[in-house]
Amino acid sequence: MAKVAVINRDLKRRKIVEKFEARRAELLAIINDSSVGDEDRHSARIKLQMLPRNASPVRLRNRCSLTGRPRGVYSKFGLGRGKLRDIAMSGEIPGIIKASW
Repeated sequence: MAKVAVINRDLKRRKIVEKFEARRAELLAIINDSSVGDEDRHSARIKLQMLPRNASPVRLRNRCSLTGRPRGVYSKFGLGRGKLRDIAMSGEIPGIIKASW
């Protein structure tokens, strides 16, 4: 089980990314548009750098929704490998069965 502070930090980052998502998209569109003047593109880059560091979606980490474990997370289910196995073995996930041959 991950520490509560780490889980809360991740939730806080997700809220910040969502809050600044539209603003980042606007600035990146200006920066990548070659028809815009160099001065405007430069000012857009400065404004992008002035956004909070945690507003970048690169800083997000996939975590297990039950335990907060950062590694071994199956994104399709949002669960860590251990919890996915436990829940699948109890038959709570439809379509997943134990392999046998």
